[in-house]
Amino acid sequence: MSHLPPVSAPASPPMSILMYHQIGLYPRPDAHRALFCHIDRFRSQLRYLKLMGFEVLSLAQAHACLFEGQPLPKRSVVITVDDGYDDFREHAWPALQEFGCSATVYLVSDLIGKTASWLTDWPHQPQLMDAAAVRQLKREGCDFGSHAVTHPRLSMLSAAEQRREIFDSKKALEDVLGAPVPDFCYPYGDYSLRARDLVQEAGYRTATTCIRGAANLSDNPFELTRKAISYGDNVLGFAFKLHAKQARKGQAAVPDRIAS
Repeated sequence: MSHLPPVSAPASPPMSILMYHQIGLYPRPDAHRALFCHIDRFRSQLRYLKLMGFEVLSLAQAHACLFEGQPLPKRSVVITVDDGYDDFREHAWPALQEFGCSATVYLVSDLIGKTASWLTDWPHQPQLMDAAAVRQLKREGCDFGSHAVTHPRLSMLSAAEQRREIFDSKKALEDVLGAPVPDFCYPYGDYSLRARDLVQEAGYRTATTCIRGAANLSDNPFELTRKAISYGDNVLGFAFKLHAKQARKGQAAVPDRIAS
């Protein structure tokens, strides 16, 4: 049985939660283009946000605007970065600091300091940030959320496995950071109704999906829609995504496939 809070009316004007993965110095990829953003384009995108008067909000501020009745800025975005790649520390974070922008990075708790081992079809799994880097960025103002324990497809897991991935990652990351971890991101954007409710039960404040759309079209705090920014998005493409409401596309919650 769902324990979701009442659905709030869509906020206006629209808010975008942007989704990034790897940000750095990359040649044009032959595949998985949605998982890359060249640092030069990332800097251009941050510059565009500033020039156009967008406020870059934290997830806490976004939640207050969308679900707690706080006024929503005329133009606002949230920047989220999935997986916790080490290139974020090297390239993206200095750019964010330069432009005075916040971001939330979602970490895979069992793989901190290791490689992205879930990318089994890649010839080389990229390096993830270690605990020392995570703690340093936290001191400098970066926010962190959970991307589960091992980056699984949650809808494929049993109830007990889902609980472990959702609950244990929160505790482990809070031990690393010495601070609350109130935000969750579904790995692969894959989740079930049970997983969604477990995220709420675990005490998270928000959960983000890979469903495309302006965040104020989200039904509740645990199914927040986002807009994916990929390698091919120049400033024109970025602006188009930013200003569009976008139809809801992507994988929504699915029935649990394993009942136990």
